[in-house]
Amino acid sequence: MAVYIGRDASPFAVSLALTAYHLGMLLFAPVWGAVADITGRRRLVLVATTAFASVTIMPLAFSHGVWMQIGLRWLYAAFAAGFGSMMLTIVSERGGADRRGQSIGFYNSVTAIGGIGGRLLVGVLLGLFVPSTMYLLIAVLTAASAFAAAFVSDPTPNQTGDLNTSELVAEMRRRLLPSVGQRDHLSPNGLSWLYLGLILRNMTQKGIGSVLPIFLLAEVGVTEFIMGALLAVSPTLRTLFMYLLGRATDTIGRKPLIVAGLTGAGVQALVLTVVLIPSVLVARIGLLGLGFTIHAITFSALTTGSVAFIGDVAPQDRESELMGLRTTARGVGGVLGPLAVGAAATIWSYQVAFLGASGLAFVGAFVVARMLVESQHQAEQRTLIARLRN
Repeated sequence: MAVYIGRDASPFAVSLALTAYHLGMLLFAPVWGAVADITGRRRLVLVATTAFASVTIMPLAFSHGVWMQIGLRWLYAAFAAGFGSMMLTIVSERGGADRRGQSIGFYNSVTAIGGIGGRLLVGVLLGLFVPSTMYLLIAVLTAASAFAAAFVSDPTPNQTGDLNTSELVAEMRRRLLPSVGQRDHLSPNGLSWLYLGLILRNMTQKGIGSVLPIFLLAEVGVTEFIMGALLAVSPTLRTLFMYLLGRATDTIGRKPLIVAGLTGAGVQALVLTVVLIPSVLVARIGLLGLGFTIHAITFSALTTGSVAFIGDVAPQDRESELMGLRTTARGVGGVLGPLAVGAAATIWSYQVAFLGASGLAFVGAFVVARMLVESQHQAEQRTLIARLRN
């Protein structure tokens, strides 16, 4: 979509596509999380939201103006927001306190394999198919994901029994708009500061990512095929690092990986600011490869660490909700980052935009390093107490 919009519009318009996506995630991830926690039907929410996401993308097979692409990207995200928080909750529960990181790391490695295929194929298919065919393919793949999700087994189904519509709406309102005395679940071990760190990190990453395809094609001078190969570097490496760092977070704790992940996002942005200094294309590609390698390691560290941290501190009946708020925090960054980076790239240059974005990640790393309290041992103690009671 960034390539299609970039052919007809400015970098700022390109960034709006990613902004629209994260706005949908921001608004609806906690909603689907709350619905799943209240009803206890995580698998149903998982399948239904993914199926509706497939339906929303189909109109782009027939018409794909710039604003229609942006609008349907938002609607697609509104339903796709249900997938991540549901799957992460199920995976987290299956791992338990002692193997939570390993379980999350394995799941994220599998999702990275999908990222490899998507990024490699897009570089090839952009040159072979018209937009209508590309969007139809995305819709079909999303529908296939919904079909596969129907076979996922939820370890904590039907916790709260059946609720009528008015009871469900009332409980969702209470959870999503808690009063002052009902917000303790947002603060254990500095959880709210983790959300702030994720906002700042995503402002960096999603801001840069929103204009990166156009930067690679128009400024760096790579072909569409090489662009796809470069964008596949990070998910390729993440298949390994997600698993390894998932195991590491069960050994060394959650906080070190979270801080390293936030710091690394700033480092990657700095690498991208110097990509255009060499005049030789091979050297530029080498720097890009370094940047995407850093992204793979630090993204893996942050994802496994933060999801495991939330799984540690979340009450079981609010885990999907707090996983959804993680997506919301990332969505806030995904809305603000592309707007800021897209505007800076349009007014000044890509280098200035990337340099400013790096500072946000460093601020996030500093705040989290100061405010977050390691959660791993408390989660193990909570699990041990629950086993003794049983």
